[in-house]
Amino acid sequence: MFESLQDRLGSILNGLTGRGALSEADVSAALREVRRALLEADVALEVVRSFTDKVREKAVGAEILKSIKPGQMVVKIVHDELIAMLGSEGVPIDLNAPAPVVIMMVGLQGSGKTTTTGKIALRMKTRDKKKVLMASLDTRRPAAQEQLRQLGVQTGVDTLAIIAGQSPTDIAARAVQAAKLGGHDIVILDTAGRTHIDEPLMLEMAEIKRRSNPHEILLVADALTGQDAVNLARNFDERVGITGLVLTRMDGDGRGGAALSMRAVTGKPIKLIGVGEKMSELEEFHPRRVADRILGMGDIVSLVEKAAENIDAEKAAAMAAKMKTGKFDLNDLADQLGQMQKMGGMGGIMGMMPGMAGMKDKMASAGLDDRMFGRQLAIISSMTKAERANPDILKHSRKKRIAAGSGTDAAEINKLLKMHRSMADMMKMMGGKGKGGMMKQMMGGLAGKMGLGGMGGGMGGMPDLSKMDPKQLEALQKQAEAAGLGKGGMPGMGGGGLPGLGGGMKLPGLGGGFPGLPGLPKKK
Repeated sequence: MFESLQDRLGSILNGLTGRGALSEADVSAALREVRRALLEADVALEVVRSFTDKVREKAVGAEILKSIKPGQMVVKIVHDELIAMLGSEGVPIDLNAPAPVVIMMVGLQGSGKTTTTGKIALRMKTRDKKKVLMASLDTRRPAAQEQLRQLGVQTGVDTLAIIAGQSPTDIAARAVQAAKLGGHDIVILDTAGRTHIDEPLMLEMAEIKRRSNPHEILLVADALTGQDAVNLARNFDERVGITGLVLTRMDGDGRGGAALSMRAVTGKPIKLIGVGEKMSELEEFHPRRVADRILGMGDIVSLVEKAAENIDAEKAAAMAAKMKTGKFDLNDLADQLGQMQKMGGMGGIMGMMPGMAGMKDKMASAGLDDRMFGRQLAIISSMTKAERANPDILKHSRKKRIAAGSGTDAAEINKLLKMHRSMADMMKMMGGKGKGGMMKQMMGGLAGKMGLGGMGGGMGGMPDLSKMDPKQLEALQKQAEAAGLGKGGMPGMGGGGLPGLGGGMKLPGLGGGFPGLPGLPKKK
């Protein structure tokens, strides 16, 4: 979503950090570029003015000029103001009210209200273990009520029975009554939308609010609508009164201005963001993490949370046991590729890793994108069980059959086998004997450099990330950044390598790339 803004701000701020001293003219020139970048990203003009004024006020003060690294100080100020603009802390949906807690969904037609209603209901059912009732108040759009009923069947969430001819306000009153009788904790009201804001719509919303007394009124807005979304939020807030925002299509290629503007204009927090079409693709909005991502600082906490949600614990344990023995077949490789796809693919993972945002383009130009992983999974799927367990038996005739079955060619199959061999060699090294294996030594060294030696558990003193709560993870990320992990790779990596391996990743067959990935082409 924020890629174009991330690239622009990254190049502007990198120009500042490379200088020894900054004059007022340097700061003004950089802020002019920042202002242009924000306006191009569709951020509201009043928000841009306020943002640049605040940054200028702090950036031309005495503390910058006396600072050891003035460029980095400016980056910190921009970062802090970006967090303030997005809302300092993430605000979840408030369920602190007598049951049933009524949540009213409002917004224009096509913004994704009905789908978002289903996503929120599923999230509350699975994460919060709440009993949820969904009710469609949209009597105008054909099959709107049937759509919500189908989502209820899909997610296993209760929906209010449809009675033809009832008005939206009557349905709202009946939904609250049904939730009380059915022992539901939460009732979500999916209201009707319009193609534009009109008086009858606003009157209907106000009447529904009066009849159902909602605890939360969430405005669902499409993140791709830009400036219109800001006017929409202001209108709904003045007429109906909203308690929070849900932004949909945050996985789109929009410029992200709506997300940056709406919080600043309305003063209402962005509570959730839709990051995909699947019912599970709804995330809490964390201003600090989004600001980190925009400025290319990565988002380790979200990456770990995603991993915890998507990685099968039993499979991971079995994989760890296999690693100790040094075994790694094509079934394991397929599992690894599948898990990467679940976590948002190569681009999604790279965007969350500190200092790696700029690598995405290089990897794409080298052909290392998610389509390549799709082809590799197709190749593995076209093999027999015996071939996956023992790739050494793959001779020419077998490769010819696999290529025909997967729609690829022998060269692609050879690339995959080479990549597998590199990973298998690496697994043997990591699971090797001696001082507890190379992985343990590496992690122990890394933990020592981060000052985490005494945190216990894990590999060689490395903490078990899966058992830490988000606050501990954020503290860990700050420690990592303080230790030099946030900028330009891990300590002791010599420009992007692994600790203890000297200048870069000198593992067999990796060619300076990522573990198991063919190396990036070297500059000639």
